[in-house]
Amino acid sequence: MPIPEPNLYPPFNIVRLSHVEFGVTDLAASKAFYVDTLGLQVTEETADMLCLRALEERGHHCMVLRKTDTAAVQYLAYKVYAEEDLDRAHDWFADRGHAVDWVERSHQGRTLRTVDCFGAPMEFYHRMDRLPPIHQQYKLYHGVKPLRIDHFNCFAPDVDAAVAFYGKLGFRVTEYTEDDASGKLWAAWMHRKGGVHDVAFTNGTGPRLHHTAFWVPTPLNIIDLLDLMSTTGYLSNIERGPGRHGISNAFFLYIRDPDGHRIEIYCSDYQTVDPDLEPIRWDLKDPQRQTLWGAPAPRSWFEEGSFFHGVEPRAAELKATPIVAP
Repeated sequence: MPIPEPNLYPPFNIVRLSHVEFGVTDLAASKAFYVDTLGLQVTEETADMLCLRALEERGHHCMVLRKTDTAAVQYLAYKVYAEEDLDRAHDWFADRGHAVDWVERSHQGRTLRTVDCFGAPMEFYHRMDRLPPIHQQYKLYHGVKPLRIDHFNCFAPDVDAAVAFYGKLGFRVTEYTEDDASGKLWAAWMHRKGGVHDVAFTNGTGPRLHHTAFWVPTPLNIIDLLDLMSTTGYLSNIERGPGRHGISNAFFLYIRDPDGHRIEIYCSDYQTVDPDLEPIRWDLKDPQRQTLWGAPAPRSWFEEGSFFHGVEPRAAELKATPIVAP
């Protein structure tokens, strides 16, 4: 199916992805993973919640970890350009029959909660508490030295529908995988902030969150993290990589947190600021789209993901699959 033309004048202005809230079953274990091992910084801590930020970020949090009985994703959040965009977003979603609600979130101004085309929870805000810069406090740099949150990737039961919906919100496709037999999209990468993606969609049972990615300074930081994880009890949490993606050209590593939420450690993709930049097409059976060096991803990478709290996923409509490792 042809990629829709980019909507350069969307109904409201999304700046970028902002943060994610995970439900976790053991907050101490999650803190040991995200803070002590990966190197995210604690900005607030209570008996049942942690707020974290990466080293270049000025906003109060890019990740919220909340103690819950069952591990699940509570919502994915996006920052908008102005307060007026929140009202425009409210009306746009409400006019199309999506549930809308104004919710209270600590360290944020007005926050709109709604759902996307598959029922996955989304939140939008304009103002978040600003914190002093720490990017030159090099004594804080440890673990993989995470600089900023980079993107979300979600399983979608219909990637064409996801691209159409998020395209209306102003997200632009940078790269995509197409199934030759059906002409349908198998995956797509979409951005607002000028990188390869703020959010991507992969064909599969969904909606589910495939992974959340953090940008790090260099591939050597990923090698350091592998040495650290393999000698501190996290060997089985290493799922895939290191390697270089064909799509995005980024150097990557996929790991799993104590509850199974997938995290990508990511660097070295490219700039996509020009609004008339043509998307790059990949064939589904091209092994270099997964990994430029040709190594296939494990089956878990194609099948396992985090559920959204209270959302029942449905099977993918497209049955085509790439070749995967046993």
